[in-house]
Parts: sequence; structure tokens; C-alpha cells
Amino acid sequence: MAPDGGVRVLEDTKRHFEDGTVLRVRVLAVPNSEKFPDGVKYRLHYGTEHGTTHVRYDNSHGEHERHTPDGRDEEYEFPGYDEVQERFWAEVERFRDRSGATTGGQQP
Repeated sequence: MAPDGGVRVLEDTKRHFEDGTVLRVRVLAVPNSEKFPDGVKYRLHYGTEHGTTHVRYDNSHGEHERHTPDGRDEEYEFPGYDEVQERFWAEVERFRDRSGATTGGQQP
């Protein structure tokens, strides 16, 4: 997916909210490899400024992972990147709804 064997930033967003939470979405096009056969490296994170993870999806180590406040979700099975995006945004919305900090149905 990355041109000429290089790395290309597809998305790089960081947002701090008044309630002390932070959203970080970083998606890179990387050369296809054994570690990244789809040519995509991603980290979708929502948590607190103090380091608590509410939800995080990533394949930073070449393995698709989901993390929650309880740690790594060992039951997680990668459903495909589009589905990961949908799940991530839905989970962020649920956390924000529970805390009273809604996003109005839009991605933060």
C-alpha cells in the first residue's frame, strides 16, 4: 500500500477533551511484509491523559490486538480493518455517553 517501499501517513489525529480523556488515531500505509501483510499499521486509542486505556485497537507488533481497562482482550479476533474502525468509534461513543461527554453522534 505504501509507495516505493516507504511509509505514508493516512491519518494522524490527536484530540484532548475537557473531561481529561484523549483520542489518538494513527494509521500508516507501510510496505507489505510478513508483519503487515495488508500494508497497514494502525493504532486507535481512547483513554485518559494519565495513561488509562478505555479502548485501543492496534497491530503495532504485527498482531491485531484489542485492549480495554482490564488489559489485552485475549478473546479478540480481527474482523477486518473496516469493522475495527466501526467498533472503535462505537466504543468511544459508549464511553463518552456514560461519562456525559457525548459527541452528538459524530466522530470526535
